[in-house]
Amino acid sequence: MPTGITIVGLGPGSPEQITLQAWRILEGAGQVYLRTVHHPVVPELPRANTTYESFDQLYEQAETFDEVYDQIARRVVELGQRPEGVVYAVPGDPSMGETSVQRIRTLAEDAGLPVQVVPGVSFLQPTARALGIDPFDGLQICDATLLAQQLHPNLNPDVGALIVQLYSRELAADVKMTLMHLYHDDQPVRLVRSAGTPQEEVRLLELYKLDRQPDLDHLSSLYIPPLPHPGSIASFEDIVARLRAPDGCPWDREQTHQTLRNHLLEETYEVLDALDADDMDELQEELGDLLLQILLHAQIAVEDGDFKLIDSVSGIIEKLIRRHPHVFGQVSAKDSEDVLRQWEEIKRAERGTEAFRSMLAGISTALPSLSRATEMQRRAARVGFDWPSREPVVEKVVEEINEFLAAPDRQSQAGEFGDLLFSLVNLARWHDIDPESALRETTQRFARRFEVIERYAFDHGLNLQEMNLQEMDSLWEQAKSEEREQETGP
Repeated sequence: MPTGITIVGLGPGSPEQITLQAWRILEGAGQVYLRTVHHPVVPELPRANTTYESFDQLYEQAETFDEVYDQIARRVVELGQRPEGVVYAVPGDPSMGETSVQRIRTLAEDAGLPVQVVPGVSFLQPTARALGIDPFDGLQICDATLLAQQLHPNLNPDVGALIVQLYSRELAADVKMTLMHLYHDDQPVRLVRSAGTPQEEVRLLELYKLDRQPDLDHLSSLYIPPLPHPGSIASFEDIVARLRAPDGCPWDREQTHQTLRNHLLEETYEVLDALDADDMDELQEELGDLLLQILLHAQIAVEDGDFKLIDSVSGIIEKLIRRHPHVFGQVSAKDSEDVLRQWEEIKRAERGTEAFRSMLAGISTALPSLSRATEMQRRAARVGFDWPSREPVVEKVVEEINEFLAAPDRQSQAGEFGDLLFSLVNLARWHDIDPESALRETTQRFARRFEVIERYAFDHGLNLQEMNLQEMDSLWEQAKSEEREQETGP
């Protein structure tokens, strides 16, 4: 062998699937270095004139796979500098799922060493055959170890996914937990074992049972079929684009950013109503309706050449990482108050030496007044502009009530009433109450209780004006009592 590195693919596990080129290289190598002996084909390799040495001991010595692959790569490049070079053999195809090979090629290029890669049959061909799928129809391939490190899988559920090198039950448990952030617990999946060998098996099971399989090893892969009904953001974007297309829906095509404003606001409040009612079925539906409005605005922006949804998403991802150094960096935060203080400091640093801009200027004027007042007070409190305790807040509310009652005319009363509301918002903030939600819930309770009075009048053929206040009060208290019973249960 000439100086340099020859990397050979051993195929998926059967000697019949080793290429003729690879077999001839192995026969004439004299010495071959294996990434691992834990591969079904290893006992069948030519041995008349060839000896084999593996790097399996590194898996026991190193703490991480990264360290293993790094040490293998450095050792192979060192061996490749010998006059006779080195032959390095890996399972499957060297260019698929072989981190050590990628590192060898990088280090060899730096060292000026030639690298010959001899292709092999990868795990993908026999796995696709066993599953009866065509990867060209759409297939996502993901390493199980990398997937297990994620909290949410970076997968499109409308496209089939193949999770490879699922080598243990412990890894399967981590992979399962990640996948369950996207897929339902009972999602049908197929476990493929020993593809391309006489022991090949395809096992149908539900996702939650994945880590209960007793025979997972380095030849195990998991296939997740596409969802039976589209459920990805990508499919949603395609539907919205289709609605806006020249042959799409006339109403959707007519919409602009401005005409959709009220729809966006309406859907936002319907989400809030579902939250107030603690109705998860309703929330599921309303979040979809709200997301439709967001995607409509994004599609209009695409059509106008302003921006794409990926720009909005990448921008907020970058911002979240930058403004959470206590999560994604080396900064520590003791509590949520510490987090908010750091947030304001980061925002000031982002503005840099720009012209003066108030920290309150970014609060939308389109917010309901109570919500806007709450956010203003929260931001001011973050930098220390706040009462030292609750007592002076209460005193301020009493002071504003007295000033309102003493106001000499309607204009003065309006101003003092605004001050009173602002003070009440501050009191709510001190009690960790969202005043906008509190008022909305109270308004809904008023509507429910008043409807009891209206229904009584309707059932008895009365006009509301014909009922006396005592009757109305009695029905009101009855409605309150029924609400309490529903809240506390029997």
